Amino acid sequence: MPFSHHSHSGEFCLHAKDTLKDIIEAAIMKGMKVLALTEHMPRDQPEDLYPEEVLAAEITNFDLWRMFADYYAAALHLRDRYAENIHILVGFEIDYIRPSSVQLIQRLQQDYKFDLFIGSVHHVNGIPIDFDKNMYIEAQESCGGTEELLFQAYFDAQFEMLVQLKPPIVAHFDLIRLFSDNSDLDLRLWPRVWEKVERNVQYIVDYGGLFELNSASFRKGWNEPYPRRDICELTLSKGGRFTFSDDSHEMAQVGLNYHELQQFAESLGINKIHYLERLPMGRVAIDCLGPCQVHSVTLAELRQDDFFKLCALSKHI
Repeated sequence: MPFSHHSHSGEFCLHAKDTLKDIIEAAIMKGMKVLALTEHMPRDQPEDLYPEEVLAAEITNFDLWRMFADYYAAALHLRDRYAENIHILVGFEIDYIRPSSVQLIQRLQQDYKFDLFIGSVHHVNGIPIDFDKNMYIEAQESCGGTEELLFQAYFDAQFEMLVQLKPPIVAHFDLIRLFSDNSDLDLRLWPRVWEKVERNVQYIVDYGGLFELNSASFRKGWNEPYPRRDICELTLSKGGRFTFSDDSHEMAQVGLNYHELQQFAESLGINKIHYLERLPMGRVAIDCLGPCQVHSVTLAELRQDDFFKLCALSKHI
């Protein structure tokens, strides 16, 4: 009964492949119980367009808004179409770029009835930190020239996003590490950065949000998920709750490297993995994040699922 709370499709994301329908059918084929559709939110400033949008596709901000509306309509249709096969959550991935992003996100929440949103920071000082190395260096220079200062700015921006929006799921908590030359550095070696990490983790724990264990990092060459072990150990010590996500951008990435997630979680001593399901109309529950109820499954139960059994078998073939 695997699940993923973070996914994209080439139909509504230029750096992804395959249609939304393809992604859902891949999840069904692999035995997923819950799949959250979380295409990126539209951006409203021309300077926030990525090179791939401007140069390759000549996309405008208006196009992003129209694409987002088309995504929402398609997601609702597919949720109903595949309701007997998989529990689909219709959501979106937010992108906190600057303080005015909050009003934009709140407007989207008012205009659409989403099941969830996942909280992300992809920019520091308005500059993307996960697009390529050159932009990462540009963001670093905008913070004073050191990675330590860049990390501080990233976690400060993340904290503002957390305080203003309280996302049910926090996506790739330490995405700032992706293009770092020291991506595996224990952040406890940077005391001022670690103070901000501790602050952010505690805030998420206090409002009950879920920390995403994101397997996308494995396909990017890491040996651990987002977030890395230092942050996971801290989260666990504070009573934080984890979920699984593949952050898939094509059919082949659905559930990819979940055996690595499972083994990593076991090595940390995590006992339960949490997931969301939309509450039926008129029902209430004690443990909720927005319109979704929080459920959990033990790692021992996951290990017995056919999906993880096949993962373990294929690893030894």
